Amino acid sequence: MSVRSREPEPISLHGPLSETRLADGPAAVADGGSTDAPPRDLGAGAALHELRILQALRRITRALELRSRDLMANHSVTGPQLACLLAVKEHGPLTPTAIANEIHLSTSTVVGILDRLEEKGLVHRERDRVDRRQVKLAATAKGLAFAARAPSPLQETLATALTLLPELERIAIALSLERVAVLMETHDFATVPARGASTRQRKSGGAPRESKEEAE
Repeated sequence: MSVRSREPEPISLHGPLSETRLADGPAAVADGGSTDAPPRDLGAGAALHELRILQALRRITRALELRSRDLMANHSVTGPQLACLLAVKEHGPLTPTAIANEIHLSTSTVVGILDRLEEKGLVHRERDRVDRRQVKLAATAKGLAFAARAPSPLQETLATALTLLPELERIAIALSLERVAVLMETHDFATVPARGASTRQRKSGGAPRESKEEAE
């Protein structure tokens, strides 16, 4: 006589969380799939914390999208385009892959962004002096001038508020957000980086996914 195994009932929460199974862990929220995270016994308090975190992340994502549209409307560049230009200005000339690693977008997305920046006359491609097979991006004179007077990629109210905070509080905010990013990108929960570790010191599973609208 065969016994049918009972399927576990999914966790159901009201509100925005109905779209996401929090029981799968933070990496599942980021990547849309299951992970090897150990099973958790979520109490009401833990579920409430996850709800607050998810809602905060969605508010941040929405604010970034709106800021990108505002930049496009008023300065003819999107947020990711401005991030690329500033990366090239600060660290260039850079390859598309190096730029992608710098601003945490996929290389294929960055290539499209760079095409648009080149069309605007803000960057240009040049051959590497040592390895002629490598093509790097450098800012043009127009691009340097634009970057020098460019608005903050952050929402204006946030950028202004940050300048009014004590330096230690700004550092704490940056470290907390970097910590969240590390946890969302971690797939091996036995090797979660220590708190305060730089995002450059971790081994991530590749560039995060992004929608076309957000990235361009």
